[in-house]
This record gives sequence, structure tokens and C-alpha cells, in this order.
Amino acid sequence: MTNTALLVMDVQNMIVDRFQDDGYLPRLARAVDAARDAGIPVIYVVVGFRPGYPEVHPRNKVFGPMAERGFEPDEASTAVAAAVAPRPGEVVIAKKRISGFAGSDLDLVLRSGGIEHLVLTGIATSGVVLSTLTQAADLDFRLTVLADGCFDSDPEVHRVLTEKVFTRHADVVTVDAWTKTLTGA
Repeated sequence: MTNTALLVMDVQNMIVDRFQDDGYLPRLARAVDAARDAGIPVIYVVVGFRPGYPEVHPRNKVFGPMAERGFEPDEASTAVAAAVAPRPGEVVIAKKRISGFAGSDLDLVLRSGGIEHLVLTGIATSGVVLSTLTQAADLDFRLTVLADGCFDSDPEVHRVLTEKVFTRHADVVTVDAWTKTLTGA
């Protein structure tokens, strides 16, 4: 059993549709396929609220407007993008705030599975990836970030985070470099 898990975070249709990078989903799919082939669990972290959004406070600048836009569970817009969608039996964690740990049972699932090393991917680099990385570092997880497995609407913010900030807490590599370590190629 591996002590590593690949986290695919906020790669939901409504979020993916806001960004333009035709190479992102195929690149991320390579990472997901490589993890599965290596026996590494793929865990999906998604934004998920109950109908009526009882978890969303109107003062929350990020999530407050979602109640007006529609972000109901079980809608096509909130599903994980088809190119990287979970297979039956893969864990999907619903979170209530930006970090994958906030309002979710992510820590419980990871610790119950003996996971000590997290490989982070997702949208956006300055949102879920940054918040989850910071909390995971505080929880003493070993961390790897797949720089091109993350995406942000601001390329400069993405660059600064992956080249200067994340390196304080994690190994930062490309999808291709990471998949090569799994295959020994």
C-alpha cells in the first residue's frame, strides 16, 4: 500500500469553463492515469454545498455570490471535468471553503488511509492549491506540487507561487517529471 495520494482539486466544469488552457486537462489526465497505474489513490476535492446553501454566509466574498449563480450539488456544472472524472470507488471529498480541509473530512480520509505524502493539483493555484498546501504543511504532510497540474487566471501569480512560495513547503515538479518517477523512465 502506498502512502501517497494525488489530490485533484476544484477541477469542476463550472470552474474549468472560466479558464482558457487547452493543454491543462490532457496534462492533468496524464497525471491521474499515471497515479492509477502506479497504484496511487486519486482523491477528488470539490466545492459542494447543500441545497439552499446553509453553509454560505453572505459576507463571504468568494462563496456568498455562488448562491446567486447556482452551485447546487448533482448539477452538470459542479461535476468533475470528464477528462479527469473519478472512477467508481475513488474518493470525492466535498469542501465548504477554499482549503481542501475546510469543512470536509479530508484529513480523516487521508489519515485513515495511511497517507503521508500529498501530490497537489487543481484550479486555482492561488486558491485551493495555496490554501490546501499551507494547511497540509501545518499538518506535517510531505508535499509535492505539480506546477503544470495547477492553473490560475493570473500567470504571474501562478509563477510566483510555484517558483518562490510553494518551494518552502513542497517539492515542485512538472507532470512529466513526476510521472517519470512513477514509471522509472
